[in-house]
Amino acid sequence: MSILSALRLSRAPVAAFMAVGLTWGCVAAMAPVLKARIGADDATFGLLLLGTAIGLSTTLYVAPRWDRRLGGLALPIGSVMLAAAALLPVGAVTVPLFFAALLVMGATSGLTDVVMNARVSEIEARTGRSLMNVNHAMFSVAYAASALLTGAMREAGWGPEVVFPVIAALILATVPFQRMEVAPVAEGDAGAGRLPTGLIAACAVIVLIAFMAEATVESWSALHIERTLGGGAAEGAFGPAMLGLTMAVGRFSGQAVSARMSEITVIRMATGLAVIGVLVAAAAPSPAIAYLGFGLLGLGISVIGPMGLALAGRLADPRQRTAVIARVAVIGFTGFFIAPALMGLASDAFGLRWAFALVAVVTAAAWPLSYSGRLAPTRP
Repeated sequence: MSILSALRLSRAPVAAFMAVGLTWGCVAAMAPVLKARIGADDATFGLLLLGTAIGLSTTLYVAPRWDRRLGGLALPIGSVMLAAAALLPVGAVTVPLFFAALLVMGATSGLTDVVMNARVSEIEARTGRSLMNVNHAMFSVAYAASALLTGAMREAGWGPEVVFPVIAALILATVPFQRMEVAPVAEGDAGAGRLPTGLIAACAVIVLIAFMAEATVESWSALHIERTLGGGAAEGAFGPAMLGLTMAVGRFSGQAVSARMSEITVIRMATGLAVIGVLVAAAAPSPAIAYLGFGLLGLGISVIGPMGLALAGRLADPRQRTAVIARVAVIGFTGFFIAPALMGLASDAFGLRWAFALVAVVTAAAWPLSYSGRLAPTRP
């Protein structure tokens, strides 16, 4: 199946993935500005990022109900709310306001995250085609584009009052493409039977590790390049952009690889590459070497999260698919916001280089987890 046909088949969730990517690519590239504006040290800034995780956690039970009630409108309405939330950092000039802004952004982003992954899984089940990697690739494309655009606006001297409205307008531009017909699920059938906790736990922890590694680079790579390695604003913004670009390449490649190898085999190979990449970035003597490390990490980590979500959707009962994906996604996506907080504490205590080295240790844990009997591969 070609990439173009996969994109056409899953047009609605692709647009939603791009909306979420636009949001967080901007936040990552604006991290040095936002941090300096509120006067937070590394540890405080990292802890503030937990506001996003708290907001995200609210979607665990809300998202399946939101999906059932709104059906085909769940994605577009959620993205409109996300665009509105993306404007909140403009006025977040104090620590409490910044925390509140992240709280709302986490809740709206999490709502869209769960529904868009469920939509992909529904289309995969209906067509028998693998689509998760290409959808997550478009998140990475949008994330990288947003980070580069934000870096260019920063270099031009534009502040948050201009940057965030521009990104919000781009998010709104994706909304008309997000409507799709969905099969209705009766309220009584949506959670029929006991949820497969073993499957949820195994998939969720793998996704959590992948997104923790991704999030640390998204949130701290610009600071690492600008502060540790002496780069400028554009050079700093290119750190998260490099991650986004290489993750897009990895996920587009994963679209083809997933048709030939089991998800577990790909996860194991990708974990090794990701560990090497983050160690290179940690030890980098210059921005150029750091970009190489971030690129290797992006190629490796790119497919692990989507593969974990695809496994959850494929192995779950169709009646429970949204509920299972909601739990796997929320637990996994929490890594996006827990990791930067932990990274801040580690950086404050040991410095950014050692903090990045700890990311390699966490990422390596995906290898033994992939041997869980709950995740036996079904393809050769």
